Amino acid sequence: MALSQERSACLGLWVLLLLGAGMEEVVEGCSCHPAHPQQLFCSAEIVIRAKISGEKIVSPSNSSSPYMKMIQYEIKMIKMFKGFNKAKDIQYVYTPVFSSLCGVKLDSNNKAGYLLSGSMWSDGRISIGQCDLVESWDNLSVSQKKNLNYRYQMGCECRINTCYTVPCASTGENECLWTDWLLDNSLNGEQARQYACIRRSDTTCSWYRGGPPPEKDFLDLADP
Repeated sequence: MALSQERSACLGLWVLLLLGAGMEEVVEGCSCHPAHPQQLFCSAEIVIRAKISGEKIVSPSNSSSPYMKMIQYEIKMIKMFKGFNKAKDIQYVYTPVFSSLCGVKLDSNNKAGYLLSGSMWSDGRISIGQCDLVESWDNLSVSQKKNLNYRYQMGCECRINTCYTVPCASTGENECLWTDWLLDNSLNGEQARQYACIRRSDTTCSWYRGGPPPEKDFLDLADP
């Protein structure tokens, strides 16, 4: 997504700021704003599929505080979906040790690997967290795997607006209404798993699904 879109944010980052100010207690947990997978894709600097081959605890900041320690995951990259202009080969990704700081736990026994998205530090290292697009590859739908190749990118200039209550109306032609919460009481419903919001040839944005559409009221699309 464009960085200006509704990027998921970790309140755990606030903890890091407090620790930097000398406060040695964890005072907040990790909380992420709801985001469609496409939003997480578009806001990420790096999106890859990778297997985990090892891990160790490191302290990038040379701080003595245990809350500043990171897990360094050694990875074997299978495919890159985004970030070609930033990194050619990625050997490690980093995440906070504590889940309260939005750290994620990855399993080297996961044979299919993971979809990993994240940001790049100034020194070139890649950080990932709970508020990024981090998912076991086997948990992704067929549509999500296809959308990673180009459809998500096609809609990065579109805006996805999350609907929590009715009425929920579009505020512009460059917007798609995300209604999974209203229809399924879930943020991992049909739109999240099957659809991409893409910009059409007439510059408007709408949901797109490559296969037969389901029986849902939110459909406003046609093949672009």
